[in-house]
Amino acid sequence: MTSIWHEADTASLANPLDLAEEILSERDWVYDRPEQQELYADFEGAWCNYRIMLSWHEAFGALTFSCGMDTRIPAKTLSKLYPLLAKINQKLWLGHFDLSESQNCVEFRYSMLVKGSTVSLEQVEDLLDIAVTECERFYPAFQSLIWGEKSAEEVLNMVLIDTVGEA
Repeated sequence: MTSIWHEADTASLANPLDLAEEILSERDWVYDRPEQQELYADFEGAWCNYRIMLSWHEAFGALTFSCGMDTRIPAKTLSKLYPLLAKINQKLWLGHFDLSESQNCVEFRYSMLVKGSTVSLEQVEDLLDIAVTECERFYPAFQSLIWGEKSAEEVLNMVLIDTVGEA
């Protein structure tokens, strides 16, 4: 297979982490950029605290993203967690939830390939917004499964219920 990607094209790609820094500063989120290719941010959501990690892989033209939830998972509940992860991931149209074994938490992940183009401010902002929305949406399901006596099916039905009106 012949590739039309050239080394010279790599230099033309702007680092999308610069854009992420702009957005995080605007939102007053605490962040750290220990290296040019990595960025970490912490923020408080409605249910818990979150930790975001963005990584720019210039050689591949890929932006990888994860958003970890501040929840610890007891070893005894791991076998119940995997079916819930699979069921939730079937409902997502972008990204997926996974278990971070190193952090012992559930995290939302997504990778964006942008070879041959640049990443816009709007794309990075959408990525952050989608991740936060999905984490907030499914956090109660993870907590109910981990600390409650409910099955994956029960907690998924609980968070996917359609509500009408306001209380």
